Amino acid sequence: MKGNGSAVEASYAFCRRIARRSGSNFYPCFLRLRREKRRGMDALYAFMRHTDDLGDSSDPLDSRQRALGHWRESFQEALRGEGVPINHPLMPALADTVRRFQIPPNRLCDVIDGVEMDLQGRQYETFEELTEYCRRVASSVGIACLHVWGFRGEGAFQPADKCGLAFQLTNILRDLKEDAKQGRVYLPLADFREAGYAPSELAEGVADERFLRLVQRQLDRADGLYREAAELFDWLEGDGRRVFGMMASVYHAIFSEIRRRPTAVLSHHIRLPSLRKAQLAARWILLPPTKPELV
Repeated sequence: MKGNGSAVEASYAFCRRIARRSGSNFYPCFLRLRREKRRGMDALYAFMRHTDDLGDSSDPLDSRQRALGHWRESFQEALRGEGVPINHPLMPALADTVRRFQIPPNRLCDVIDGVEMDLQGRQYETFEELTEYCRRVASSVGIACLHVWGFRGEGAFQPADKCGLAFQLTNILRDLKEDAKQGRVYLPLADFREAGYAPSELAEGVADERFLRLVQRQLDRADGLYREAAELFDWLEGDGRRVFGMMASVYHAIFSEIRRRPTAVLSHHIRLPSLRKAQLAARWILLPPTKPELV
């Protein structure tokens, strides 16, 4: 058992290095969590980061598909195995986190499934189809985090789901042109037709009234999702409220920039100024947590 404990501690240290080196806007709020929860967030973050990296690597498509399949098997093997698995440096910490916080393993498998959907080059006919993808790569992450933060009933799941959808739709809008150049078009094809705008025009950077109609449809959806997501605050325990509040505030600030200048996503990557990010971090680290205003 002593050796197992050492392996788990080394794995948590490995995950912490990944989270710290990432430069994530949210890492400072991890530090306000109690040690056990902070380590759990480090493990979840490292898992998500590695899963994304497998999907985004420069390896041939079939190699990435095999790598993701092996990654899923490694995760499932880690949960089944007796003692501490060592099939990847982060796995002992991840398996410990899943058990300690009773995270449903299918939520993490959903994330792998979502990254595999990206490799398939899928397009989505309707917003309902797109939400399936968003739930896998974003809402499932949020619900896994709930188990680490602590929540006060199953009523937390619905706003957590809406939060994931809002965050992912913001990511999609921010990355519209870059994704289109790589052959990835996430917005519903039905919305393109309704706006009279073609997916190929995204990569070309065509910014006209048709583009604005297309984007406004998504902004209206995201606005409603953010309003519902704000209710998650009331279901969380105190220290989890800080992390959620900062995440929601940062994403909503990016969303607000896109809403203010929709055509900017066709010319550059929307980022928050360093001063603005520092202000948001200070608010959630230093001041008492209050429900974020996501309007």
